[in-house]
Amino acid sequence: MAIVRTVLWVLLLAVLLLFAANNWTPVEVRIWESLVLETRLPALVIVAFLAGLVPLWLLHRARVWNLKRRIASLESAVRTAAMAADTTFVPATPAPASPAVTAQATPSPAPAGTPHPFGEPL
Repeated sequence: MAIVRTVLWVLLLAVLLLFAANNWTPVEVRIWESLVLETRLPALVIVAFLAGLVPLWLLHRARVWNLKRRIASLESAVRTAAMAADTTFVPATPAPASPAVTAQATPSPAPAGTPHPFGEPL
């Protein structure tokens, strides 16, 4: 892309030089009633071109600078959020359901003469 921009600027300069060579005549520019400026036509064209180009170029550069700052701050916020998400996620090992389970004794049948808790034997 830089080569295209360079080629365009070289072509513009060549056209401007060709224009200046063919139109090197003095012109009068009346600024006010009593103020008349006599200059060459190419100088007048270059000044008019720069008067339109420079303010818009400065506006463009300011906008690019502002957008780069916003992009950098957003990238920083995303990076910070990603790092915070990485530190908050800790894969935990499952906790035991109950404290140390020891070997359970097998239940033994009740003696034959033991009454049933609800009153009737089985």
